[in-house]
Amino acid sequence: MTQPPDTPPFLLDWSLAPPGWQWAAQDEDGRWFWYGVQPTPGIGGGVWRAPSRAQLLAGQGEPNPQWYETLQNRPASDP
Repeated sequence: MTQPPDTPPFLLDWSLAPPGWQWAAQDEDGRWFWYGVQPTPGIGGGVWRAPSRAQLLAGQGEPNPQWYETLQNRPASDP
């Protein structure tokens, strides 16, 4: 997970993710989302896209110009 310089990372608590949702990513504005399907970068940039029923706000971090590098899978140790 990449963050802008001098910005502490936003720590995702995967225990709060909906069961079976395997993805999380941060938009350029700093918002983190859980995803029930693998999202893709938005055509206009700055956001990740997935069907609205497969996306849920996970938290708010600092704005991140490297948002496109934040996609992550649920850790193997977390069901």
